[in-house]
Amino acid sequence: MTASARPGQYSLPRSGRRLAGRFDGLVPPLIVGIVFLGLWEGAVAGFGIDEFLLPKPSSIAAALRSEWPTLWEATVQTGIIAVSGLLIGIAVGALLALLVTRFGWLRDATTPLAAAINATPIVALAPIFNAWFGITSFRSNQAVVVTVVFFPVFINTAKGLSQVDPDQLELLRSYAASRSTVVRKVQIPSAVPFFLTSLRLAAPLSVIAAIVAEYFGGPQNRLGPVITQNASFARYDNAWAAIVMASVLGLALFVLAILAERLVPWRRAQTGETG
Repeated sequence: MTASARPGQYSLPRSGRRLAGRFDGLVPPLIVGIVFLGLWEGAVAGFGIDEFLLPKPSSIAAALRSEWPTLWEATVQTGIIAVSGLLIGIAVGALLALLVTRFGWLRDATTPLAAAINATPIVALAPIFNAWFGITSFRSNQAVVVTVVFFPVFINTAKGLSQVDPDQLELLRSYAASRSTVVRKVQIPSAVPFFLTSLRLAAPLSVIAAIVAEYFGGPQNRLGPVITQNASFARYDNAWAAIVMASVLGLALFVLAILAERLVPWRRAQTGETG
């Protein structure tokens, strides 16, 4: 019991109150989600919408139960591609951002090229990578994910590395600090919030890129082929069940990116949070 609690009352410790507050934040989205699913179910039944156009949530839930082994295997296989491509894209984007910040001529040379690659549609990249690595190769789909993830990480991290406090730079220069010290003590801490923001953008993009790439070839035990095969045979409840699994996968990666943002020590220091 804390000092401010009245006799006979129990007050949660600070960590418990913080955790309870976070769970309270989940209540409105859950209520909205339940209401949305109820309206969806009622609209399909009430307006007589054919389920090949829009299956009911109950039909999708039944398909999730009946096709769970297939859907789970497909989610795992697509998840491996999405996560591996995400990690590689993050590493390449962050490393190149460090290099272009260090060498101005490299920034002028690579930034237009990176923008051009980002402007290229995924549907144009996937066939090219299939030709390079093989239509059934794991690396062809992975390369699409790396390409899509790379740009937001590169642009945001480079921006953060460039937007540093001039007073901090001047202070370190007055102490004759080395270039590596400036990068480690000033530029990287300044870039961390930008980098973490890019993770929230890149995480769901990795799942989208992986599934779109799978439409153009690869093993059939992945979410992309499962969606297209079921849709082509008019098994739309199964196709929607696969879409739900893809959404859950993307949401899980997005939540992990948010958790990483909360756990990074530099972020806590800058926002004044305490452990």
